[in-house]
Amino acid sequence: MKKRLLLPLLLAPALALADDAHTVIQKGRRFSVPDIAIRAGESLTFTNNDEFIHQIYATGLFDSEERAPGQNLTEAFPTAGTFEVRCHIHPKMKLVVHVN
Repeated sequence: MKKRLLLPLLLAPALALADDAHTVIQKGRRFSVPDIAIRAGESLTFTNNDEFIHQIYATGLFDSEERAPGQNLTEAFPTAGTFEVRCHIHPKMKLVVHVN
């Protein structure tokens, strides 16, 4: 009986890894992490928790409209490679995305 109860607990971390969406917070005119690794085909959701608008882009992948505080943007990374995500408004903002 105990083994049956443990199985869902042991599988929980693996199930969490199966999620193909990741969130990056924008706050203080920076991204919450300087770099992130994801798999090809996964998406990043950018959440603007800042008091400023942001307009982020990754050359060759996407170029967003201005996003006000509280807004989200979800973008897919379909191919392997290393990509820089930047903000047109705040050029010092930089996130490196490693797509495997």
